[in-house]
Amino acid sequence: MWRLRRAAVACEVCQSLVKHSSGIKGSLPLQKLHLVSRSIYHSHHPTLKLQRPQLRTSFQQFSSLTNLPLRKLKFSPIKYGYQPRRNFWPARLATRLLKLRYLILGSAVGGGYTAKKTFDQWKDMIPDLSEYKWIVPDIVWEIDEYIDFEKIRKALPSSEDLVKLAPDFDKIVESLSLLKDFFTSGSPEETAFRATDRGSESDKHFRKKSLIDMYSEVLDVLSDYDASYNTQDHLPRVVVVGDQSAGKTSVLEMIAQARIFPRGSGEMMTRSPVKVTLSEGPHHVALFKDSSREFDLTKEEDLAALRHEIELRMRKNVKEGCTVSPETISLNVKGPGLQRMVLVDLPGVINTVTSGMAPDTKETIFSISKAYMQNPNAIILCIQDGSVDAERSIVTDLVSQMDPHGRRTIFVLTKVDLAEKNVASPSRIQQIIEGKLFPMKALGYFAVVTGKGNSSESIEAIREYEEEFFQNSKLLKTSMLKAHQVTTRNLSLAVSDCFWKMVRESVEQQADSFKATRFNLETEWKNNYPRLRELDRNELFEKAKNEILDEVISLSQVTPKHWEEILQQSLWERVSTHVIENIYLPAAQTMNSGTFNTTVDIKLKQWTDKQLPNKAVEVAWETLQEEFSRFMTEPKGKEHDDIFDKLKEAVKEESIKRHKWNDFAEDSLRVIQHNALEDRSISDKQQWDAAIYFMEEALQARLKDTENAIENMVGPDWKKRWLYWKNRTQEQCVHNETKNELEKMLKCNEEHPAYLASDEITTVRKNLESRGVEVDPSLIKDTWHQVYRRHFLKTALNHCNLCRRGFYYYQRHFVDSELECNDVVLFWRIQRMLAITANTLRQQLTNTEVRRLEKNVKEVLEDFAEDGEKKIKLLTGKRVQLAEDLKKVREIQEKLDAFIEALHQEK
Repeated sequence: MWRLRRAAVACEVCQSLVKHSSGIKGSLPLQKLHLVSRSIYHSHHPTLKLQRPQLRTSFQQFSSLTNLPLRKLKFSPIKYGYQPRRNFWPARLATRLLKLRYLILGSAVGGGYTAKKTFDQWKDMIPDLSEYKWIVPDIVWEIDEYIDFEKIRKALPSSEDLVKLAPDFDKIVESLSLLKDFFTSGSPEETAFRATDRGSESDKHFRKKSLIDMYSEVLDVLSDYDASYNTQDHLPRVVVVGDQSAGKTSVLEMIAQARIFPRGSGEMMTRSPVKVTLSEGPHHVALFKDSSREFDLTKEEDLAALRHEIELRMRKNVKEGCTVSPETISLNVKGPGLQRMVLVDLPGVINTVTSGMAPDTKETIFSISKAYMQNPNAIILCIQDGSVDAERSIVTDLVSQMDPHGRRTIFVLTKVDLAEKNVASPSRIQQIIEGKLFPMKALGYFAVVTGKGNSSESIEAIREYEEEFFQNSKLLKTSMLKAHQVTTRNLSLAVSDCFWKMVRESVEQQADSFKATRFNLETEWKNNYPRLRELDRNELFEKAKNEILDEVISLSQVTPKHWEEILQQSLWERVSTHVIENIYLPAAQTMNSGTFNTTVDIKLKQWTDKQLPNKAVEVAWETLQEEFSRFMTEPKGKEHDDIFDKLKEAVKEESIKRHKWNDFAEDSLRVIQHNALEDRSISDKQQWDAAIYFMEEALQARLKDTENAIENMVGPDWKKRWLYWKNRTQEQCVHNETKNELEKMLKCNEEHPAYLASDEITTVRKNLESRGVEVDPSLIKDTWHQVYRRHFLKTALNHCNLCRRGFYYYQRHFVDSELECNDVVLFWRIQRMLAITANTLRQQLTNTEVRRLEKNVKEVLEDFAEDGEKKIKLLTGKRVQLAEDLKKVREIQEKLDAFIEALHQEK
């Protein structure tokens, strides 16, 4: 209340001064009134009518860039009327700091005098110690002779010097006041009004830097999104298009103020789009989106390295058999004085495909250019070579198709210096600039000079040459061109203003579009996968990676017994045919036990030296693969996710492909197997019975195979013919008659040798011919092989039954016994060799090979993790794509929202 009353009194005093002051005619200016009275005067004075100053618009519509404001002033809106009450706590703080300053200065000035006076007082207070002078050193009595206190006082700084050394408390108070206003709650207009011009400009500068970086990040994410899922956004970019060798790259380098692009004489150098984000910064540097290395653009070696890196990235993007690529290279360029904007340099449009280019190069360049230009918010920077006829240009027709009304096209005529020298009629250049020579409309028209054609020219030299040319050019002197339509500097200013106008007009609409897309995707996910988390491709790969590594680790937990069982069984399946056919049967058909043992020993030695170790290693490697595949592919119940099946299969195949078995394993295994087969001593009855059982299983399996072979040879028997209505073929009938004849021969001589004599073959053939069956001798031999084989196997099985009680005779070396069981000993030696081999291979598997396989799996997973195309190929399906879309859309929306918020703060 007392504040209002004081304000009212002040107002009345001021009004009385205005009405009754003598010597002053008219009303006092508002600026002369008291601060409090001035704040109230606006609302109480009956005749005062103030109007808000009109703000300038941010961008003006134009058909050419004649009226384009190159720099726009923005006024902070001033709120007229009653100002809010202010708190003056900074003033009180400043008062206390000023008191401290006076104390410091006073102490400094009087420091010398006070010190001397204090010393004199202390000296007078010291008692007379002349009697004890011999105790006190003489220096105490003569200290004033050694120290000149007057000289010390003069050496101290004066009060003026101390004032210079002391901090500027006025600036401290001002800074504290600004800080207090910043944290004081109020409207943005009041905060902006209280801030100083210098502070707001600095804050605005840093916001601009961050704004363009944020916007560039949005475009980078959108570029990846578009490349993967072929969806188009409508965010503004400056798309630079032009014919090949039209000076497109040179214009960009002048805008970026550095020679950053690769160059070649007549060769296509821009092979993929290059997105260049320009922003202001203290140092002139460039860096790629996916790299932390900064290239100093003021150093020639860094410029050369940057050009080389851009060329390498372009060649890497271009696939085999192609000339250009749609994949974008993102480059950020920062430097003092750069206009902040985002430009995309596209491959130059060509008229014909030359040698060394892919046949579809022209169409690919057209499709890339159209994809960027069809964005309704893209600004098209159309580059035209001024030294050639505009009618021969291809790019102007392409731009006219994409922007027929010219509402977002800026036309740039390059090499104007050459055009002015070569063109007979200077008005022709004016017709090109004004768009009268060809039916192409544009937002504005510019003419630039990008050098004398020498690639070693510096940017400064080109800029000086450009300014000097236009100062002396007839185009300006005869008013064919306006001053603001020439030089790359004016061009960059105009493009930047146009770019940001387009950004402000379209970015919120794009953000709303992505919000709607996100809502639709989230709804689709909830309806299709209500109980699954939204895992994108990288997250799914990490989950699959952990599962695969767990399955590989489970290999080391397989029991030794299981390893040895499957190894022994697999090894016997692999070598059983060789043992029966090449070792046992040839030795058993001899009628002498000594010959049998000799034959067996020779054949076992040859087998061990040449084939057995290699077969054993192959079996072990295949067993490891089978176990690994079993762990990788077997379902895990409800937790099994079939989306990982293709990835697991690919990891398994690649890991097995990379795995190499230890070469030294065969040498050590050969010695072990040879020693095992040399042993003939069966220690107990249990081992004897096990050998007989092993032999019976092997012979029964061979007998079954032989029975099947005979059945296929002679056809179905009478039972199958009656029950299943099957008949024999003519050939089967001949085989059957031959079999019956051979069986009669075996019944007459059960100890018949394995081979038929020639007279026996003749006898069988004549017997068959007498019954009207014509046979060939080779048919008789083939039939005899199977018939005798069956007969021999049955005899061997009967012999096994006799040998069950033969262990006692074996211990006595079959002395005084007609029973000989050398075949049982052979199978025991084979069985023991299989067990020892399986044990040796198991140890190598568990100790070495499983760990090496696990290492290979990790390496394969690391390689796959870095290969994006591999992950896209192996992790597919609607669920993966939907999760990827959701992730990208959310990321884009978040970045867009942050950018819009920063954009509003700048306003």
